Amino acid sequence: MLPHRSDFPSDFLFGAATSAYQIEGHAQGGAGRTHWDDFAATPGNVAGAENGSIACDHLNRMDEDLDLLKDAGFDVYRFSTSWARVLPEGRGTPNAQGLDFYDRLVDGLLERGIKPAATLYHWELPSPLSDLGGWRNRDIASWFADYTEILMSRIGDRVWSAAPINEPWCVAWLSHFEGAHAPGLRDIRATARAMHHVLLAHGRATQVMRGLGMKNLGAVCNMEFAAPANETDGARRAAQVQDAIYNRFFISGLTKGCYPDEVLDGLGAHLPDGWQDDFDTITQPIDWIGLNYYTRKLYDAAPAGAPWPATVEVEGPLPKTAMNWEIYPEGLSHFLTMFQRDYTGDLPIYVTENGMAGLSELTGDPLSDPDRIAYLAAHLEQVQNAVSQGVPVKGYFTWSLLDNYEWAAGYAPRFGLIHVDWTSLNRYPKASFSAIREALNS
Repeated sequence: MLPHRSDFPSDFLFGAATSAYQIEGHAQGGAGRTHWDDFAATPGNVAGAENGSIACDHLNRMDEDLDLLKDAGFDVYRFSTSWARVLPEGRGTPNAQGLDFYDRLVDGLLERGIKPAATLYHWELPSPLSDLGGWRNRDIASWFADYTEILMSRIGDRVWSAAPINEPWCVAWLSHFEGAHAPGLRDIRATARAMHHVLLAHGRATQVMRGLGMKNLGAVCNMEFAAPANETDGARRAAQVQDAIYNRFFISGLTKGCYPDEVLDGLGAHLPDGWQDDFDTITQPIDWIGLNYYTRKLYDAAPAGAPWPATVEVEGPLPKTAMNWEIYPEGLSHFLTMFQRDYTGDLPIYVTENGMAGLSELTGDPLSDPDRIAYLAAHLEQVQNAVSQGVPVKGYFTWSLLDNYEWAAGYAPRFGLIHVDWTSLNRYPKASFSAIREALNS
Protein backbone atom coordinates (compact mmCIF):
# COMPACT_ATOMS: atom_id res chain seq x y z
CA MET A 1 0.00 0.00 0.00
CA LEU A 2 1.21 3.49 -0.80
CA PRO A 3 1.47 6.08 1.98
CA HIS A 4 -1.32 8.65 1.94
CA ARG A 5 -0.94 12.34 1.28
CA SER A 6 -1.60 12.99 4.97
CA ASP A 7 1.56 11.04 5.84
CA PHE A 8 3.65 13.90 4.39
CA PRO A 9 4.00 17.57 5.32
CA SER A 10 1.01 19.70 4.33
CA ASP A 11 3.00 21.58 1.68
CA PHE A 12 4.48 18.43 0.09
CA LEU A 13 3.66 18.17 -3.63
CA PHE A 14 3.02 15.06 -5.71
CA GLY A 15 3.46 14.94 -9.45
CA ALA A 16 4.03 12.84 -12.53
CA ALA A 17 6.66 13.38 -15.20
CA THR A 18 7.05 12.82 -18.94
CA SER A 19 9.30 14.08 -21.74
CA ALA A 20 8.50 15.58 -25.12
CA TYR A 21 10.16 13.18 -27.56
CA GLN A 22 9.01 10.15 -25.59
CA ILE A 23 5.30 10.95 -25.80
CA GLU A 24 4.40 13.77 -28.21
CA GLY A 25 4.87 12.26 -31.67
CA HIS A 26 7.75 14.18 -33.19
CA ALA A 27 6.82 13.69 -36.85
CA GLN A 28 3.78 15.92 -36.33
CA GLY A 29 3.07 19.59 -35.74
CA GLY A 30 5.93 21.12 -37.70
CA ALA A 31 8.77 19.89 -35.49
CA GLY A 32 12.24 19.69 -37.00
CA ARG A 33 14.50 16.66 -37.21
CA THR A 34 16.49 15.74 -34.10
CA HIS A 35 19.64 13.76 -33.48
CA TRP A 36 17.39 11.10 -31.91
CA ASP A 37 15.69 10.65 -35.29
CA ASP A 38 19.14 10.22 -36.82
CA PHE A 39 20.34 7.88 -34.07
CA ALA A 40 17.24 5.67 -34.37
CA ALA A 41 17.60 5.51 -38.15
CA THR A 42 21.08 4.03 -37.78
CA PRO A 43 20.91 0.20 -37.64
CA GLY A 44 21.72 -1.33 -34.28
CA ASN A 45 21.22 1.76 -32.14
CA VAL A 46 17.61 1.27 -31.00
CA ALA A 47 15.68 -1.92 -30.31
CA GLY A 48 13.51 -2.64 -33.33
CA ALA A 49 14.80 0.54 -34.99
CA GLU A 50 11.90 2.27 -33.22
CA ASN A 51 11.64 6.06 -32.96
CA GLY A 52 9.49 8.81 -31.54
CA SER A 53 7.63 9.74 -34.72
CA ILE A 54 4.23 8.96 -33.20
CA ALA A 55 5.12 7.77 -29.68
CA CYS A 56 1.99 8.21 -27.50
CA ASP A 57 0.48 10.79 -29.88
CA HIS A 58 0.25 13.17 -26.93
CA LEU A 59 0.24 16.04 -29.40
CA ASN A 60 -3.30 15.07 -30.40
CA ARG A 61 -4.41 13.46 -27.11
CA MET A 62 -3.22 16.12 -24.70
CA ASP A 63 -6.62 16.83 -23.14
CA GLU A 64 -7.18 13.14 -22.40
CA ASP A 65 -3.77 12.90 -20.75
CA LEU A 66 -4.29 16.05 -18.68
CA ASP A 67 -7.63 14.68 -17.50
CA LEU A 68 -5.81 11.57 -16.30
CA LEU A 69 -3.40 13.76 -14.31
CA LYS A 70 -6.32 15.50 -12.67
CA ASP A 71 -8.13 12.23 -11.99
CA ALA A 72 -5.08 10.87 -10.17
CA GLY A 73 -4.99 13.90 -7.89
CA PHE A 74 -1.52 15.12 -8.88
CA ASP A 75 -0.52 18.62 -7.82
CA VAL A 76 2.18 19.17 -10.45
CA TYR A 77 2.97 17.93 -13.95
CA ARG A 78 6.63 17.90 -14.96
CA PHE A 79 6.80 18.00 -18.75
CA SER A 80 9.56 18.89 -21.18
CA THR A 81 9.50 21.06 -24.26
CA SER A 82 11.14 20.08 -27.51
CA TRP A 83 13.80 22.45 -28.86
CA ALA A 84 13.16 21.20 -32.40
CA ARG A 85 9.39 21.66 -32.06
CA VAL A 86 9.90 25.30 -31.09
CA LEU A 87 12.82 25.95 -33.49
CA PRO A 88 12.89 23.32 -36.28
CA GLU A 89 16.40 24.38 -37.35
CA GLY A 90 17.56 24.95 -33.78
CA ARG A 91 17.85 28.66 -34.55
CA GLY A 92 16.00 31.16 -36.68
CA THR A 93 12.26 31.22 -37.27
CA PRO A 94 10.07 29.63 -34.56
CA ASN A 95 7.40 27.08 -35.38
CA ALA A 96 4.07 28.72 -34.53
CA GLN A 97 2.38 25.32 -34.12
CA GLY A 98 4.94 24.31 -31.52
CA LEU A 99 4.59 27.46 -29.45
CA ASP A 100 0.80 27.19 -29.67
CA PHE A 101 0.94 23.60 -28.43
CA TYR A 102 2.94 24.47 -25.31
CA ASP A 103 0.68 27.47 -24.75
CA ARG A 104 -2.36 25.16 -24.74
CA LEU A 105 -0.56 22.63 -22.54
CA VAL A 106 0.21 25.20 -19.85
CA ASP A 107 -3.28 26.67 -19.99
CA GLY A 108 -4.82 23.19 -19.88
CA LEU A 109 -2.90 22.37 -16.72
CA LEU A 110 -3.89 25.59 -15.02
CA GLU A 111 -7.53 25.07 -15.94
CA ARG A 112 -7.37 21.71 -14.14
CA GLY A 113 -5.67 23.17 -11.07
CA ILE A 114 -2.31 21.50 -11.84
CA LYS A 115 1.00 23.36 -11.53
CA PRO A 116 3.06 23.33 -14.78
CA ALA A 117 6.72 22.35 -14.20
CA ALA A 118 8.68 22.86 -17.42
CA THR A 119 12.00 21.34 -18.46
CA LEU A 120 13.55 22.98 -21.52
CA TYR A 121 15.64 20.06 -22.76
CA HIS A 122 15.14 16.31 -22.48
CA TRP A 123 17.66 15.11 -25.06
CA GLU A 124 16.15 15.93 -28.47
CA LEU A 125 18.80 18.20 -30.00
CA PRO A 126 17.86 19.68 -33.43
CA SER A 127 19.88 17.89 -36.14
CA PRO A 128 21.21 21.13 -37.72
CA LEU A 129 22.86 21.96 -34.39
CA SER A 130 24.21 18.44 -34.07
CA ASP A 131 25.78 18.97 -37.50
CA LEU A 132 27.64 21.95 -36.01
CA GLY A 133 29.07 19.84 -33.19
CA GLY A 134 26.12 19.89 -30.82
CA TRP A 135 27.16 19.78 -27.18
CA ARG A 136 30.84 19.73 -28.19
CA ASN A 137 30.51 23.27 -29.54
CA ARG A 138 30.71 26.08 -26.98
CA ASP A 139 28.25 28.09 -29.07
CA ILE A 140 25.48 25.73 -27.93
CA ALA A 141 25.20 27.73 -24.71
CA SER A 142 24.17 30.80 -26.73
CA TRP A 143 21.88 28.78 -29.01
CA PHE A 144 20.19 27.32 -25.96
CA ALA A 145 19.81 30.74 -24.37
CA ASP A 146 18.10 32.02 -27.51
CA TYR A 147 15.71 29.05 -27.53
CA THR A 148 14.98 29.66 -23.85
CA GLU A 149 14.09 33.29 -24.49
CA ILE A 150 11.77 32.47 -27.39
CA LEU A 151 9.88 29.77 -25.51
CA MET A 152 9.73 31.36 -22.09
CA SER A 153 8.67 34.71 -23.52
CA ARG A 154 5.56 32.76 -24.50
CA ILE A 155 4.86 30.52 -21.49
CA GLY A 156 7.22 31.68 -18.73
CA ASP A 157 4.62 33.92 -17.12
CA ARG A 158 2.43 30.90 -16.29
CA VAL A 159 4.74 27.99 -15.45
CA TRP A 160 5.11 27.13 -11.76
CA SER A 161 8.73 26.09 -12.14
CA ALA A 162 11.37 25.67 -14.82
CA ALA A 163 14.64 23.79 -15.19
CA PRO A 164 16.92 24.07 -18.22
CA ILE A 165 18.25 20.54 -18.75
CA ASN A 166 17.19 17.07 -17.64
CA GLU A 167 19.93 14.68 -16.50
CA PRO A 168 23.18 16.22 -17.74
CA TRP A 169 25.00 12.89 -17.21
CA CYS A 170 22.84 11.31 -19.91
CA VAL A 171 23.21 14.30 -22.22
CA ALA A 172 26.99 14.22 -21.97
CA TRP A 173 28.53 10.97 -20.68
CA LEU A 174 26.03 8.33 -21.75
CA SER A 175 25.78 9.91 -25.19
CA HIS A 176 29.39 10.93 -25.88
CA PHE A 177 31.50 8.44 -23.90
CA GLU A 178 29.41 5.27 -23.82
CA GLY A 179 27.65 5.95 -27.12
CA ALA A 180 24.38 4.49 -25.83
CA HIS A 181 22.26 7.56 -26.62
CA ALA A 182 22.27 10.12 -29.41
CA PRO A 183 24.60 11.26 -30.88
CA GLY A 184 26.19 7.88 -30.16
CA LEU A 185 29.81 8.97 -29.78
CA ARG A 186 32.61 7.20 -27.92
CA ASP A 187 35.12 10.02 -27.64
CA ILE A 188 36.73 11.23 -24.43
CA ARG A 189 37.46 14.71 -25.79
CA ALA A 190 33.86 15.14 -26.97
CA THR A 191 32.70 13.92 -23.57
CA ALA A 192 34.74 16.47 -21.63
CA ARG A 193 33.43 19.32 -23.74
CA ALA A 194 29.84 18.13 -23.60
CA MET A 195 29.96 17.75 -19.81
CA HIS A 196 31.18 21.30 -19.39
CA HIS A 197 29.01 22.90 -22.06
CA VAL A 198 25.80 21.37 -20.73
CA LEU A 199 26.42 23.17 -17.45
CA LEU A 200 27.34 26.38 -19.25
CA ALA A 201 24.07 26.17 -21.20
CA HIS A 202 22.20 25.63 -17.92
CA GLY A 203 23.71 28.83 -16.55
CA ARG A 204 22.96 30.88 -19.66
CA ALA A 205 19.33 29.68 -19.76
CA THR A 206 18.92 30.51 -16.08
CA GLN A 207 20.22 34.02 -16.71
CA VAL A 208 17.71 34.46 -19.53
CA MET A 209 14.78 33.27 -17.42
CA ARG A 210 15.79 35.57 -14.54
CA GLY A 211 15.90 38.40 -17.07
CA LEU A 212 12.32 37.59 -18.03
CA GLY A 213 11.28 37.92 -14.39
CA MET A 214 10.74 34.20 -13.87
CA LYS A 215 10.98 32.61 -10.44
CA ASN A 216 11.23 29.09 -9.00
CA LEU A 217 14.09 28.04 -11.29
CA GLY A 218 16.01 24.85 -10.64
CA ALA A 219 18.32 22.15 -11.92
CA VAL A 220 17.74 18.40 -12.30
CA CYS A 221 20.55 15.87 -11.81
CA ASN A 222 20.25 12.10 -12.05
CA MET A 223 21.98 9.99 -9.43
CA GLU A 224 22.90 6.31 -9.44
CA PHE A 225 24.26 4.65 -6.32
CA ALA A 226 27.76 3.30 -7.04
CA ALA A 227 28.98 0.54 -4.72
CA PRO A 228 32.14 -1.59 -4.74
CA ALA A 229 31.55 -5.11 -6.04
CA ASN A 230 33.87 -6.56 -3.37
CA GLU A 231 36.08 -5.52 -0.47
CA THR A 232 39.23 -4.88 -2.49
CA ASP A 233 40.89 -1.47 -2.71
CA GLY A 234 40.51 -1.63 -6.48
CA ALA A 235 36.74 -2.06 -6.27
CA ARG A 236 36.42 0.74 -3.73
CA ARG A 237 38.44 3.03 -5.98
CA ALA A 238 36.34 2.08 -9.01
CA ALA A 239 33.12 2.89 -7.16
CA GLN A 240 34.57 6.21 -6.01
CA VAL A 241 35.55 7.17 -9.56
CA GLN A 242 32.13 6.18 -10.90
CA ASP A 243 30.42 8.16 -8.14
CA ALA A 244 32.48 11.21 -9.11
CA ILE A 245 31.62 10.91 -12.80
CA TYR A 246 27.94 10.16 -12.41
CA ASN A 247 26.88 11.80 -9.18
CA ARG A 248 29.32 14.50 -8.08
CA PHE A 249 30.58 16.17 -11.28
CA PHE A 250 27.42 18.04 -12.22
CA ILE A 251 26.07 18.98 -8.82
CA SER A 252 29.53 20.11 -7.75
CA GLY A 253 29.81 22.31 -10.81
CA LEU A 254 26.35 23.77 -10.24
CA THR A 255 26.70 24.48 -6.53
CA LYS A 256 30.42 24.75 -5.79
CA GLY A 257 31.96 25.93 -9.04
CA CYS A 258 34.46 23.08 -9.27
CA TYR A 259 34.80 19.53 -10.55
CA PRO A 260 35.91 16.43 -8.60
CA ASP A 261 39.61 15.55 -8.83
CA GLU A 262 38.76 11.95 -9.79
CA VAL A 263 37.10 13.26 -12.97
CA LEU A 264 39.74 15.85 -13.76
CA ASP A 265 42.29 13.01 -13.68
CA GLY A 266 40.72 11.70 -16.87
CA LEU A 267 38.95 14.65 -18.47
CA GLY A 268 41.03 17.63 -17.37
CA ALA A 269 43.31 17.55 -20.41
CA HIS A 270 40.29 17.53 -22.73
CA LEU A 271 38.20 20.33 -21.22
CA PRO A 272 37.93 23.49 -23.36
CA ASP A 273 40.39 26.32 -22.84
CA GLY A 274 39.34 28.69 -20.08
CA TRP A 275 36.76 26.33 -18.62
CA GLN A 276 37.54 27.54 -15.10
CA ASP A 277 36.31 31.01 -16.06
CA ASP A 278 32.78 29.77 -16.78
CA PHE A 279 31.75 28.98 -13.21
CA ASP A 280 30.31 32.44 -12.57
CA THR A 281 27.75 31.58 -15.25
CA ILE A 282 27.32 27.93 -14.28
CA THR A 283 26.67 28.71 -10.62
CA GLN A 284 23.73 31.05 -11.21
CA PRO A 285 21.53 30.95 -8.10
CA ILE A 286 18.75 28.37 -8.25
CA ASP A 287 15.62 28.07 -6.15
CA TRP A 288 15.46 24.27 -5.90
CA ILE A 289 17.32 21.13 -6.91
CA GLY A 290 15.80 18.07 -8.55
CA LEU A 291 16.96 14.49 -8.02
CA ASN A 292 16.19 11.66 -10.45
CA TYR A 293 16.89 8.24 -8.95
CA TYR A 294 16.27 4.67 -10.11
CA THR A 295 18.95 2.15 -9.18
CA ARG A 296 22.43 1.21 -8.01
CA LYS A 297 25.37 -0.41 -9.84
CA LEU A 298 28.34 -2.42 -8.57
CA TYR A 299 31.88 -1.71 -9.80
CA ASP A 300 35.26 -3.40 -9.81
CA ALA A 301 38.66 -2.33 -11.09
CA ALA A 302 39.42 -2.93 -14.75
CA PRO A 303 42.41 -5.12 -15.66
CA ALA A 304 45.84 -3.56 -15.29
CA GLY A 305 46.69 -1.13 -18.06
CA ALA A 306 43.09 -0.19 -18.87
CA PRO A 307 42.62 3.49 -19.71
CA TRP A 308 40.78 5.89 -17.38
CA PRO A 309 38.28 5.52 -15.76
CA ALA A 310 39.38 1.85 -15.47
CA THR A 311 36.10 0.64 -14.00
CA VAL A 312 34.03 -2.46 -14.77
CA GLU A 313 30.35 -2.86 -13.98
CA VAL A 314 29.48 -6.11 -12.18
CA GLU A 315 26.07 -7.82 -12.09
CA GLY A 316 24.36 -7.22 -8.76
CA PRO A 317 22.34 -9.70 -6.65
CA LEU A 318 19.22 -7.63 -5.92
CA PRO A 319 15.81 -7.98 -7.64
CA LYS A 320 15.72 -6.11 -10.93
CA THR A 321 13.28 -4.20 -13.11
CA ALA A 322 12.56 -4.83 -16.80
CA MET A 323 15.54 -2.55 -17.54
CA ASN A 324 17.72 -4.97 -15.54
CA TRP A 325 18.23 -2.25 -12.94
CA GLU A 326 18.62 -3.32 -9.32
CA ILE A 327 15.93 -2.16 -6.93
CA TYR A 328 17.73 -0.34 -4.13
CA PRO A 329 15.43 2.17 -2.37
CA GLU A 330 18.08 3.04 0.23
CA GLY A 331 20.00 4.87 -2.48
CA LEU A 332 17.29 7.52 -2.63
CA SER A 333 17.60 8.54 1.01
CA HIS A 334 21.40 8.43 0.62
CA PHE A 335 21.31 11.05 -2.14
CA LEU A 336 18.67 13.21 -0.48
CA THR A 337 20.86 13.37 2.61
CA MET A 338 24.01 13.91 0.53
CA PHE A 339 22.44 16.80 -1.36
CA GLN A 340 21.59 18.67 1.83
CA ARG A 341 24.80 17.85 3.68
CA ASP A 342 27.37 18.41 0.93
CA TYR A 343 25.85 20.68 -1.70
CA THR A 344 22.50 22.40 -1.27
CA GLY A 345 21.90 23.04 2.43
CA ASP A 346 18.40 24.38 3.00
CA LEU A 347 17.53 24.56 -0.71
CA PRO A 348 14.25 22.73 -1.45
CA ILE A 349 14.78 19.28 -2.96
CA TYR A 350 12.33 17.54 -5.28
CA VAL A 351 12.49 13.91 -6.33
CA THR A 352 11.83 14.82 -9.95
CA GLU A 353 11.87 11.24 -11.28
CA ASN A 354 11.46 7.84 -9.65
CA GLY A 355 9.78 4.75 -11.04
CA MET A 356 10.33 1.41 -12.72
CA ALA A 357 9.84 -0.55 -15.90
CA GLY A 358 7.54 -3.28 -14.62
CA LEU A 359 8.08 -7.00 -15.07
CA SER A 360 4.74 -8.34 -13.84
CA GLU A 361 2.68 -6.47 -16.44
CA LEU A 362 4.79 -7.94 -19.25
CA THR A 363 4.11 -11.53 -18.23
CA GLY A 364 0.45 -11.34 -17.18
CA ASP A 365 -2.33 -8.78 -17.01
CA PRO A 366 -0.86 -5.58 -18.50
CA LEU A 367 -2.89 -3.51 -16.03
CA SER A 368 -1.71 -5.40 -12.96
CA ASP A 369 1.61 -4.06 -11.69
CA PRO A 370 2.08 -4.98 -8.03
CA ASP A 371 5.85 -4.72 -8.46
CA ARG A 372 5.52 -1.04 -9.40
CA ILE A 373 3.29 -0.34 -6.40
CA ALA A 374 5.84 -2.03 -4.14
CA TYR A 375 8.69 -0.07 -5.77
CA LEU A 376 6.93 3.27 -5.30
CA ALA A 377 5.97 2.43 -1.71
CA ALA A 378 9.55 1.49 -0.81
CA HIS A 379 10.98 4.67 -2.30
CA LEU A 380 8.32 6.90 -0.76
CA GLU A 381 9.25 5.38 2.59
CA GLN A 382 12.83 6.54 1.99
CA VAL A 383 11.52 10.03 1.23
CA GLN A 384 9.62 9.98 4.52
CA ASN A 385 12.78 8.89 6.34
CA ALA A 386 14.72 11.80 4.84
CA VAL A 387 11.99 14.29 5.74
CA SER A 388 11.93 13.01 9.32
CA GLN A 389 15.67 13.70 9.51
CA GLY A 390 15.19 17.32 8.48
CA VAL A 391 16.07 17.03 4.79
CA PRO A 392 14.01 19.70 2.94
CA VAL A 393 12.29 17.36 0.48
CA LYS A 394 9.29 19.25 -0.91
CA GLY A 395 7.87 16.93 -3.55
CA TYR A 396 7.94 13.62 -5.39
CA PHE A 397 7.32 12.97 -9.11
CA THR A 398 6.58 9.52 -10.46
CA TRP A 399 8.16 8.47 -13.75
CA SER A 400 6.14 8.14 -15.79
CA LEU A 401 2.53 9.09 -16.39
CA LEU A 402 2.40 7.04 -19.62
CA ASP A 403 4.15 4.07 -21.11
CA ASN A 404 6.39 5.73 -23.68
CA TYR A 405 9.35 5.55 -26.04
CA GLU A 406 12.19 4.38 -23.83
CA TRP A 407 15.02 5.68 -26.01
CA ALA A 408 17.48 2.97 -27.11
CA ALA A 409 15.26 0.28 -25.57
CA GLY A 410 12.35 1.20 -27.86
CA TYR A 411 8.76 0.59 -26.76
CA ALA A 412 9.18 -2.69 -24.87
CA PRO A 413 9.92 -1.34 -21.35
CA ARG A 414 6.86 0.14 -19.69
CA PHE A 415 7.38 2.79 -17.02
CA GLY A 416 3.86 4.21 -17.06
CA LEU A 417 1.05 4.42 -14.56
CA ILE A 418 -1.08 4.35 -17.71
CA HIS A 419 -0.85 1.42 -20.14
CA VAL A 420 -0.66 2.55 -23.78
CA ASP A 421 -1.78 0.09 -26.44
CA TRP A 422 0.83 0.56 -29.15
CA THR A 423 -1.66 -0.38 -31.89
CA SER A 424 -4.67 1.76 -30.96
CA LEU A 425 -2.80 4.21 -28.67
CA ASN A 426 -5.70 3.93 -26.24
CA ARG A 427 -4.91 4.62 -22.59
CA TYR A 428 -5.74 2.19 -19.78
CA PRO A 429 -4.98 3.03 -16.11
CA LYS A 430 -2.95 0.36 -14.30
CA ALA A 431 -3.37 -0.76 -10.72
CA SER A 432 -0.55 1.60 -9.73
CA PHE A 433 -2.56 4.54 -11.08
CA SER A 434 -5.51 3.50 -8.93
CA ALA A 435 -3.22 3.11 -5.91
CA ILE A 436 -1.83 6.61 -6.37
CA ARG A 437 -5.29 8.07 -6.86
CA GLU A 438 -6.44 6.49 -3.62
CA ALA A 439 -3.34 7.65 -1.75
CA LEU A 440 -3.65 11.24 -2.97
CA ASN A 441 -7.40 11.64 -2.74
CA SER A 442 -8.18 9.78 0.48
